[in-house]
Amino acid sequence: MKHLIHTLNKAFDHRVRLGVMAVLMANESVSFNDLKEALDLTDGNLASHVAALEKAEYVLVSKQFIGKKPNTTYSATAAGKTAFQQHLATLEKLLRG
Repeated sequence: MKHLIHTLNKAFDHRVRLGVMAVLMANESVSFNDLKEALDLTDGNLASHVAALEKAEYVLVSKQFIGKKPNTTYSATAAGKTAFQQHLATLEKLLRG
């Protein structure tokens, strides 16, 4: 049987991806600027970490124009919510020993 530490989801290893998922779990959707501000990140840093979560199919990226301004919003997919909840449950088990 695997030790619990080996069952943690590698997609959430980095603090930025952990933060992105935490914000998305608490909100139905979040704009790029709001997420960037909430996590105090640069544009590039946020974009690269969201791309990793999107590739894992944990985050849905929606792009549209409002007037002539681009607007990007993010939301957690059902698979992302499940994976993140499992990740948190494993962390809780580790904390309990």
